Amino acid sequence: MTASEPRGRREARGAGARVAVSVIALAAVCAAALLFGRYPRPGFIDPRSFAEDPMALRLLLLVRLPRVAAALLLGASLGASGAALQFVFANPLVDAGFLGVSQGASFGAALALVLGGGSLALFGSAFGFALLALAMSVAMSARIRFGGAVLRLLLSGMAVSAFFSALVAMIKYGADPLNTLPEITYWLMGGLSGASWRNLSVAAPIAIGSVAILVALRWRTALLSLDEATASSLGARPRLERAIVLGAAAAGVAAVTAMAGVVAWVGLIVPHLARLALGGDGSPTVPGSAILGAAFVVVCDALSRGLFSGELPLGMTTSLVGTVVFFALLVSRRLSVERG
Repeated sequence: MTASEPRGRREARGAGARVAVSVIALAAVCAAALLFGRYPRPGFIDPRSFAEDPMALRLLLLVRLPRVAAALLLGASLGASGAALQFVFANPLVDAGFLGVSQGASFGAALALVLGGGSLALFGSAFGFALLALAMSVAMSARIRFGGAVLRLLLSGMAVSAFFSALVAMIKYGADPLNTLPEITYWLMGGLSGASWRNLSVAAPIAIGSVAILVALRWRTALLSLDEATASSLGARPRLERAIVLGAAAAGVAAVTAMAGVVAWVGLIVPHLARLALGGDGSPTVPGSAILGAAFVVVCDALSRGLFSGELPLGMTTSLVGTVVFFALLVSRRLSVERG
């Protein structure tokens, strides 16, 4: 690197180096999570034990490995989607919940549990209603006759979120308190205790495709944080590109929510951490949020299953950690996404 090198190129090289370090750190976190647990004793297992203990090897391959893979998928999807949505809406407090996607998935899962469907029926119902919630938000925003496109979509998304939350409350009120209600409540807390290669094979293609699209459009996503006139003058097509980003983000969130339940705060907090670590430009923030989101969920899931004799719901752990980080960002005045 020379003194005459343009500043923008130096910043891009620096951001690329930080992303590479984040990938290495993520690999180390995954390795540690695979070794962490309560068998044969609480803490980290000696890797040599896998050659001597068939049960430990079976636990690694059939339980911990798919679970870590599911945590990677969940965190990457929520992180990348949260970053993209915060740029699109130019709002630091936006995640998929503001479009009704998470609440639609919650209603779909609760409905499948009440009707007695299996795991595939639950996934299909949660995924379908998540996309239906997004479609309702978009359709309602087209009917609003005041404000800009972003404001209309945000307001309609809030209304759809409240609508599906009310439907979930109705289902919980009428569910069997001894059988179905505990299942619904546990699912709504989020968790990866049921992670398996079969569940991953269903959710992974959608979630990976979502993250790939959001990363590929990372340069365009940064432009969408500007007002429509400015973005158009820079060559963007705000309406089309916003629709693509919203659709990709919603599909990824719907897939992982259908797989793991509602896991809060990841899509809200991780993008801010990525901005602090990689800079405020949208180009490194979206892939950085996917990487940091994956690491965040892997760590939280390892803590959820390994700290106590009984497993904590993953959503509870992410909420506890997320609220602490959120408060720290507020106090330090580092929570900001401004429209240019």
